[in-house]
Amino acid sequence: MTKLLQIENLCTNYGHIEVLHRIDLYIDAGEIVSIIGSNGAGKSTLLRTISGLVQPKSGKILFNGQDVAGIAAHLIASQGLTQVPEGRMIIKKMSVFENLLIGAHSRQSITNFDEDLESIYQIFPILSERKFQIAGTLSGGQQQMLALGRALMSKPRLLMLDEPSLGLAPIVIDQVFNIIKELRGRGITILLVEQNAKQALDLSDRAYVLELGHIVATGISVDISKNPKVVSAYLGE
Repeated sequence: MTKLLQIENLCTNYGHIEVLHRIDLYIDAGEIVSIIGSNGAGKSTLLRTISGLVQPKSGKILFNGQDVAGIAAHLIASQGLTQVPEGRMIIKKMSVFENLLIGAHSRQSITNFDEDLESIYQIFPILSERKFQIAGTLSGGQQQMLALGRALMSKPRLLMLDEPSLGLAPIVIDQVFNIIKELRGRGITILLVEQNAKQALDLSDRAYVLELGHIVATGISVDISKNPKVVSAYLGE
């Protein structure tokens, strides 16, 4: 397998406080990898460091063989590494179409733009139906689909999802996770941070457990889901 992302000895600080401690992690092309952990474990900080929104203190972030640690976020995005942030962060005063258009801004080329837009509408038919609707008037689930569609317009090779099920009804969560499966089928590698540890482990190939900024367990997701400490702490069994 080809390592699309490889993180080595990564440390990140907020002020004088070290939040991530010597993180080692990798993702092979075509995988879904999940990161589970309690609130405050450092999961979102890890994604934000990878995507360039937070500068690391030290360590390497190798994306497609190139060290992108410390590079500006828009340059990282232009290389095909895209994050869907917690809370979606769509531009609520703009239309659905305008949000999707912004998603294409980081692309190195606008070739096949119309075809890619049509592909997004095929994945998310509701976005096609409501393309001219103001994004802030969409339901929570529709806003999450818009956030995913906007990210896909950047033509990502690696898509990082931060709590995609947060605040959604169970039936909508199932729809979102089915879409994530479909995206992997379309050749997109996915790094998933998710509060619902069971669903994350059921969906992913491999998993990392993050506690207080440390990786404390890693392995095939099926094996992680049977780890007694993981079951006790995160699966409620």
